[in-house]
Amino acid sequence: MNAPQRIASPTEGQLALADRLAHGGGRASAGITHVSAEAYTSPARHAAEQDRLFKRLPLVIAPSALLPEPNMAVPHDGFGKPLLIARDKDGVAHVFVNVCQHRGTRLVEGSEPVCAPRLICPYHAWSYTLDGTLAGLPRPDSFPGLNKADFALKRLPTVEAGGLIWFAFDETADFSEARALGDEFWAFDLPGQHLFRRRTHRVAANWKLIMDAFLESYHVQRLHAQTIGKFFQDGVSTGDMIGPHQRSAVGREADLIAAAQGDWPALRAAITYTYQMFPGTVLIVSPDYINLMTLMPQSEREVLVEDFMLIPEPPATDKARDHWERSWALLDAGVFAGEDFRAAELGQEGLSSGAIERLTLGTLETGMRLFHDQVEARL
Repeated sequence: MNAPQRIASPTEGQLALADRLAHGGGRASAGITHVSAEAYTSPARHAAEQDRLFKRLPLVIAPSALLPEPNMAVPHDGFGKPLLIARDKDGVAHVFVNVCQHRGTRLVEGSEPVCAPRLICPYHAWSYTLDGTLAGLPRPDSFPGLNKADFALKRLPTVEAGGLIWFAFDETADFSEARALGDEFWAFDLPGQHLFRRRTHRVAANWKLIMDAFLESYHVQRLHAQTIGKFFQDGVSTGDMIGPHQRSAVGREADLIAAAQGDWPALRAAITYTYQMFPGTVLIVSPDYINLMTLMPQSEREVLVEDFMLIPEPPATDKARDHWERSWALLDAGVFAGEDFRAAELGQEGLSSGAIERLTLGTLETGMRLFHDQVEARL
């Protein structure tokens, strides 16, 4: 879908983090703190998180770029129910339960986008427009008195803001923070990005171990020494909160950041901004592309992670495509799957062994402390 034209410019919060990095400022810390190992291994804890976080709060399901044109739909099963992300003929995004209202059959199979003005049930050919309306059915005479308006697809609360599609299972969910975050993402022209690649990883680890990796920079010079570690300086990082969500900035060199003040493209080249949308979404803004990751817990020791790579425009040449393919391979297969996700799996094995009762967090892991405090507050 073509996003409305808007000049990408930084928010006051983004500039404040850049200024803090330029002047050597970090993030306030309470010193050494701890997280119980059971937070990652307890089945009862997992059930409580599902109930109070993933069933009640707004969740990011996809970037707007997954559905770039009207009359598109994509099945999605990661959150425990068959869902359908759709964009109707007027360009409005919806999240439906992917179930025909006649006999309960799954309406659309697979996981790839479908482009059509109507979705037709494979069982009895009831058809729906992409705003969820029942458009037609064979042999309507066999359903005397049926009111088609009563048989629309079940729509879940849905909001599209700043290039992201949010939904909730709870009809009373509050999307005000989702809309506010949308203004943050205009700074990176997220609504105007092109979806280059997407992949879903099945990781044998608790979902919070994945989230932890994107809330601290302590591991960057160590775990990522052979990949992206060389692009950053140790400890040049800071962050703040936007409601329950976190915004962090990891810099390359303080001098470069200071010299780039007032020049947004130069600042973006010197700083990687990362957003953690509570509870389980990560947005990583690299200088020339963006990765969106949605976390979908399956059990206390397994999570699905869908990684979307967004780029400014579709590749126009083989050279451009090769450039983006190499960037995708570096991040998705190398940094994420090969390093971050693998480290999470090793951590899950260690925590499940009972060898330690709690994790110990230092001053460079303050983002983790704030995240776990948010989780605990809701449990």
